[in-house]
Amino acid sequence: MKDKKNPASAYWKENITYLIILLSVWFLVSYGAGIFFKDVLDEIHFGGFKLGFWFAQQGSVYMFVILIFIYVWLMNRLDKKYGYNE
Repeated sequence: MKDKKNPASAYWKENITYLIILLSVWFLVSYGAGIFFKDVLDEIHFGGFKLGFWFAQQGSVYMFVILIFIYVWLMNRLDKKYGYNE
């Protein structure tokens, strides 16, 4: 996917793709698991709590931190791919 004519454009296109995917995952975990699918998830218990409640209170925060690390890892790979690493 490396564009020889305009590498900066290809770099940002890939970066935006990563952002859209990661923000979609964040949305699904934050709103989907904590609000939309709460009733279904509440039938499963995790650490003594209903899973829907756990996602609303803790799981979405943990997932957001994990997504930050995934984004850093992806961006380091992308920087190396396009020669922007230091």
